[in-house]
Amino acid sequence: MVVLPAPMKAVSGTLPPDDDDTWAYEIKWDGMRVVLATDPTAEHGIRASSTRGLDAAVRFPELDGLAAHLAGHEVVLDGEVVAFAGHRSDFGTLQHRMHIGTRAEAVRKAVDTPAVFIVFDLLGFDGVDTTPLPYLDRRRLLTDLVEPGPTWQVPPHQIGHGTAMLAAADEQGLEGLIAKKVTSPYLPGKRSTDWRKIKIRRRQELVVGGWTEGEGGRARTFGALLVGHHTDDGDMLRFAGGVGTGFDDEEARRIRELIDDLAADASPFDARLPPTVRKARWLRPELVVEVEFGEWTSEGRLRHPAYLGQRLDVDPAAVRREPTP
Repeated sequence: MVVLPAPMKAVSGTLPPDDDDTWAYEIKWDGMRVVLATDPTAEHGIRASSTRGLDAAVRFPELDGLAAHLAGHEVVLDGEVVAFAGHRSDFGTLQHRMHIGTRAEAVRKAVDTPAVFIVFDLLGFDGVDTTPLPYLDRRRLLTDLVEPGPTWQVPPHQIGHGTAMLAAADEQGLEGLIAKKVTSPYLPGKRSTDWRKIKIRRRQELVVGGWTEGEGGRARTFGALLVGHHTDDGDMLRFAGGVGTGFDDEEARRIRELIDDLAADASPFDARLPPTVRKARWLRPELVVEVEFGEWTSEGRLRHPAYLGQRLDVDPAAVRREPTP
């Protein structure tokens, strides 16, 4: 049985100053990171796992066809499962698929909200570990091996000219780019400056440390999620504000069920919250969400944040404030 490695991660940043043929650029996809391996002993011929070890094969039956497509080869792939809204991947749409617990429910959901596996790296082939190979060599092998299918694709990459590609991505309303050094090996489970994620839209992953009571139509769920991020010199959270918009009724009820199980007696934040936050209730800092926002204030708070979805593939302890475009 092939062991599924932890995925390599990129650092947040801006376009490399040496924007030349030493860098390759890919579109940054907005979904769930998944490592997949073909496995003839598995029920559907593949095993697939998210960054935090969730069984993606159960949630996304669209992955099944890769077993037949790869024709008996032992293959390990890295990619992103996405759902499309128009021409771009949309994390909010994927939320309807990520929290499914049974295969039967996933098959039903796939009819209304189909998912696609965006494959962007090859980690192993027929017992050969390909992770030490340079990025461009792995990409050549990948494109030779995986042809586009009904529920998977290998997106193109571009050598150099990142500035122009970023401008085109911005014009199309995409999330951003990933810049990868063409000589970079694949480092399982590690974050490397050889890979950079360049975001266009202001988005931030945050840890939920508490909540406030709701009113009116939200009286039975919550008013806002109190969120924060870790700093490099502390285990507690730095308060980043309250997120009270972006939830539909179904998602608000689901989140309320989650936070009921995370109740804590003490605040996980590193300082007293501002007096405008009233009737706060505390949570163990285990739930990660992603928000879109206008800007950071001088006090380190989010201006006009809106909830995008829960991140099942992010370790709460690793959440830091990211550079904004």
